[in-house]
Amino acid sequence: MVRTESTMLPIGTPAPDFTLTDTDGRSISLRGDLAGGQGVLVAFICNHCPFVKHLRDELARFGRECQERGVAVVAISANSPETHPDDGPERMAEEKQAAGYTFPYLFDPDQSVAKAYRAACTPDFYLFDADLKLFYRGRFDDSTPRNDRPITGADLRGAVDALLQGEAPPDPQYPSIGCNIKWRPGNEPDYFTAGG
Repeated sequence: MVRTESTMLPIGTPAPDFTLTDTDGRSISLRGDLAGGQGVLVAFICNHCPFVKHLRDELARFGRECQERGVAVVAISANSPETHPDDGPERMAEEKQAAGYTFPYLFDPDQSVAKAYRAACTPDFYLFDADLKLFYRGRFDDSTPRNDRPITGADLRGAVDALLQGEAPPDPQYPSIGCNIKWRPGNEPDYFTAGG
C-alpha cells in the first residue's frame, strides 16, 4: 500500500465528460445521465483499498443522502484488473451490492477518465456544481485506517451543504489520502509519482 495524496485539481475546472459502463452493463455518461441536478459527486474508489474499506459504510450512507438532496453520485474504479483482479468489473458488481451503493459504480478500462480528472488515489472525491464546475476536491474527512478519528464525512458533507446553500467553495480544502491508483504498466500519467 502506497499512501498517495490527491493532486487537487484547480477549483472551477470543468468536469471532464465520460461514458463508462456500470456493473449492470448500462452505459452511463456524465452529461447525459448525471448532470441536470444540483451537482455531481465523482468518487474514484476500488474494492481492495483499505482506505476505501475504512469509509465504505459511511460513503454508502452519504451517497444516499446526496441523491435525496438532488446531487448525483457516481463512483469509478480505474485500477488495473491485470495486477489487481479484485478490482475488476465482476468483483465490482459484488462490492456494489455488498456495500449498499445506490449510485452507479463504473469501470474505467483504459484509465483515461482517471487521467482526465488527474485522479491519484482511492478514495479521491470531486464535487461539481450544477454547471459542472469543480467546487470541492479532496478528502471525505480526517479519518484514516490508522487513526482513531470518527468517520463523519465532515469535509465532503460540508462542501455539499455549502454548494446547496449557494455559498463559496470551502477554504481550505485538504487532499484525500489513500492507495495509489494501480496504473497499468507503462500507463502511468505524468503527474503520478509512486511516493505520493
